[in-house]
Amino acid sequence: MRNSVKDLVRKNILNLAPYSSARDEYEGTEGVFLDANENPFGTYNRYPDPQQNELKARLAEIKNVKASQIFLGNGSDEVIDLAFRIFCEPNIDKALTFTPTYGMYEVSSNINSVELINVPLNKDFQIDRNSVETYFSDENLKLIFICSPNNPSGNLIQSANIEFILENFNGIVIIDEAYVDFCPEATFAEKLAKYPNLIISQTLSKAWGLAGLRLGIALMNEELLSFYNKVKAPYNISSVNQQVALETLNKTEEFQENVETILTEKSRLIQELQMIKLVKKIYPSDANFLLVEVENANEIYSQLIAQQIIIRNRNSVVENCVRITIGTSAENKKLINALKTLSNG
Repeated sequence: MRNSVKDLVRKNILNLAPYSSARDEYEGTEGVFLDANENPFGTYNRYPDPQQNELKARLAEIKNVKASQIFLGNGSDEVIDLAFRIFCEPNIDKALTFTPTYGMYEVSSNINSVELINVPLNKDFQIDRNSVETYFSDENLKLIFICSPNNPSGNLIQSANIEFILENFNGIVIIDEAYVDFCPEATFAEKLAKYPNLIISQTLSKAWGLAGLRLGIALMNEELLSFYNKVKAPYNISSVNQQVALETLNKTEEFQENVETILTEKSRLIQELQMIKLVKKIYPSDANFLLVEVENANEIYSQLIAQQIIIRNRNSVVENCVRITIGTSAENKKLINALKTLSNG
């Protein structure tokens, strides 16, 4: 690492005095509230807890980390965007990721005027150490994004290669673990103390089924978190979203059942797909989706759309590949029947 994490932070962010909201100055829950120019009437008339303390306490129990190591954002996209804003000087600094991968890294880099270096994964969708190591000497490279399990390929990135980057790169490494709840043993959360340059991005959108809430999670050490808290909007998570998330996080048995059902359905879907002629390859997946090579991705995508079966056409990213999310048993059967008909037709 550079001498400290502070050496990576933009100077204007280091000197930034964050906005102090009324709920930052008084953290109590009881009293006559005449401090925040709120309407005294209504169900949702009060501003939400800007630090989401109750929700973070519950997440800390589930994730086995300290609440002081948790940042909550408006989806994982806020976690990504703030990384660029905190660490990268526009038109000077750079970020790096491994392709094919989640498209928001590139979108956020473009929004923030930061060059994004795209290093191709190998044929097994794994990192080639030699390909990335050559960039470590670039003083303007501040961020590396690693999606694991990767999207759209679905596979975990080998942990040894991730640790190699964490130990040899003098910048911030963001591991995007959006799908890690489908393979929880693979999380890097227990390594936060070992690597001061590590940020782990997770979400409630996938395994927890709360995509409509837009609630992203980032795990990091307290020093890194202090900069995130400086830059975030004062009330970035609504009261309603905090409450619904808390209620859902207390339904752990239902969560486990749903994950097990999805994984069972994934195994069944793989077996069915292997027997369909137009399916050429099914890539290994540690997530709730499959990357599937087919005979003609564009044509199959269009023909399924005509039957109101919507998958994701990834032909522009991985040749002749589609991405199939694991649905309910009935939805998966409908997909398989449609593909069988197309294959036989």
